[in-house]
Order: sequence, then structure tokens, then C-alpha cells
Amino acid sequence: MIKFLIKGVLRDRSRSLFPVLTVTAGVFLTVVGFSWINGIQSNWVEVTAKYNTGHLDVMTRAYAEESEQSPIELAYIGLDQLLNDLRQDFPELIWTPRIKFGGLLDIPDENGETKVQGPCMGMAVDLFSKQTPDINILNLQDSVIRGRLPEKPSEILITEEFAQRLGVSMGQTATLISSTMYGSMAITNFSVTGTVRFGVSAMDRSTIIADISDIQNALNMENASGEVLGFFRDNLYENEKAQEIAQHFNSKYSDQDDEFSPIMSTLIQKSGLEDILGMVNMYGGVIIFVFVVVMSIVLWNAGLMGSLRRYGEIGVRMAIGEDKGHLYRSLIIESLIIGFIGSVLGTIIGLGLSFYLQAKGINIAYMMKNSTLMISDTFRANVTSLSYYVGFIPGMLATFLGSVISGLGIYKRKTSQLMKELET
Repeated sequence: MIKFLIKGVLRDRSRSLFPVLTVTAGVFLTVVGFSWINGIQSNWVEVTAKYNTGHLDVMTRAYAEESEQSPIELAYIGLDQLLNDLRQDFPELIWTPRIKFGGLLDIPDENGETKVQGPCMGMAVDLFSKQTPDINILNLQDSVIRGRLPEKPSEILITEEFAQRLGVSMGQTATLISSTMYGSMAITNFSVTGTVRFGVSAMDRSTIIADISDIQNALNMENASGEVLGFFRDNLYENEKAQEIAQHFNSKYSDQDDEFSPIMSTLIQKSGLEDILGMVNMYGGVIIFVFVVVMSIVLWNAGLMGSLRRYGEIGVRMAIGEDKGHLYRSLIIESLIIGFIGSVLGTIIGLGLSFYLQAKGINIAYMMKNSTLMISDTFRANVTSLSYYVGFIPGMLATFLGSVISGLGIYKRKTSQLMKELET
């Protein structure tokens, strides 16, 4: 029976071509849309983790309440012991300290006088340790545009856009004007050894990267750090596991009555991405639902037109004694075959474009010039295992619903009228 229906579908293009093309187009858009949304979501999580919160973030309770302002006066003191505790209790994660700070970067002229100044956002990371994870986490080696990475104390990196705006050349002295952990003014000279581009507008505008020991000395933060970030070793964020680790840490080390006791937050909690990602997932579901409804209506109409064109064929089959229920089921099976063929074709084409968008991406830097979002300027698709079969949901469901609705007309046919129809 099924073999017979497959032959009918393949041989009679007039009744299968339009439905197959409709399903192919819908499945194609579903696969590309799903992979695109998934890519934006993954990119947002990855960039936020790398440059802002980590997968897990430890800071003082007071710092956490004002973390958007990076208040170094509320930093955690006793960094060495905290790192030892974290690495001993949670060895499945990579732990690294970070200090975020702000200030002015002063570029002197040949006479040592101020030539130009610019407000900067600073990030102090571990650059000189033998097993430092930050160079790989921040992808610093591949982000260098000019010069080299710092190799000794008092050397810094500056973003290429910031360097171009200030007219900084490699090896030139730059003076950081900021405030210490205790509120006094801090003035420290650094040598610019290289420029970097992260591909994140919020970072590329005015960021400097320095070794954490240099910033600790410059800002009077000996054995202190604003935050300690934790990263899963496979670089994949696992929300349930992260929540378990945070709860275990907070129950052991955090004291609600002590504002300087450490508290651990997950990436989702700290960045506020929970609502955003939930909304993205909801829109993904809405997209699939819309395609199912639209394709069902189109295929319903196609089924009605097909039924009119095959009016005589259906009449003959009923006249020779074929049961209406059997005839109805055969039309549904036929539609599922069409849906399967269209879903396979649409998935293949959709995956092809998705893989291209995953490799090349689309640069939207011109739209992100004034953005403060921690998201890459290049949007890429992300092909996952679900991308291979997500298109079959609307593809098969829409053809099934369209056939079920349009095929109901079979039960309205009256046997008494068949001979009269066949005579004409």
C-alpha cells in the first residue's frame, strides 16, 4: 500500500510538486531560524561569561549589590585563601581572579605633557602565571592586531579602536589615572605593547588589559580582587550544575550578616539573562507554531484543490468498493510521504545555509556602535543536533493537519451520485 502511494506521489508531479515545495520552504526557514536564534543565544552566553561574569562569579555581598559600577572599595580581601578554597572544593572548574576598574588614560607628548586623554574601562587578569587560563579564555593571542602580549610588569594591552582614537603607538608610555581601593588618587605609568580587538563593541571602545598584580599594586589592592570567576573546563555552561555549586558554596562560606563575606552567583543570575533567554526560547516556539499554522492553511487549500482535480479518481475508487475510511487514511499517508520528502529537502538546504552562517556569520558592527550589550558584533548560527530534525515538526505536522482537514470532504460524497458523476 505504502509502496503504491510512494510511486503515485513520485510519478504524478501535479499533485505533489506544490505541496513538496511548500513544505521545503517552511522547513528551510524553520531550520535556519532555529539555528540563527540558537547562535545568538549561545553567543550571548559565551561573550557574557568570557568578559563579564564567568560561569560562576564570587564577590563580596556588598560588591554584588553594586556590581554594575565595579566598586573596588568593596573588593574581597584574602584572595589567596579564597582561591585555595575554591580550587579545593570545586576542582571541576577553572578559577581566576578579575579586577574591573575605570579611570583616565593619559597619553603624553615628547615633552611629557598631556597630549590627549580618554576615559577607559580596565580589566585586570592573570597574564604572567605559567598556567594562566585568561589568555585562552579571552582569546588574547588571536585578538592581537598590532604589537604583542605583555611579557613583564607595567605592560598593558589597549583596544585597537581606543588606540586609534588616542593616537597611541607601540611601546609608548600611557599613564593610568584612577582611584585606589581606599579612595585616594592613583597615578601609574604603563607601556603599551599591543592592541587587540575582541569583536564586542562594548569592549572595543575603550578597554585596557593589564596583569592583575600590576593593578593590585597600582590601586592598593594587595591580596584583594573584585571578583573571582569560575569556568567549566569544557567551556559549556550547565545551569543546573552551576546552581548546585553556588548553593553549596553559599551555605558554607556566605554570611548574610556580613556584607564582606563572599557570595557566589551563576551566570544566569548575575547577568540577568534568564528572562532574556526565556523570551528567546519563547519566540523560537512561536516561530515554529506560526510556520505550522501557515503551512497547514496552505496545504489545506492545496488538498482541497487536489481533491477537486482528483474528484473522478476518488469517485471511481469509492465505486469499486473502497471504504471511505481506507480512502481517507490513504490520503493522509500520502500527505505524510509528501511531508517527509519536503522535510528532508528543506532540512538539507537549511543546514547548508546554517553551516555557512555558522562559519562566516553576519557582521552588524554598524548597529552596535553605541551598544552596551556584551554580545559579539558578528552574529553566527549554531547548528546543534536538534537542528537536524526540528524542521520535521512543522513539516510533518502541517501536512498531516492539512490533509486531515481537506480529506474530510470524502465523507460528504454520496454513493448514489457516483454513477451519475462517472457518466459525465
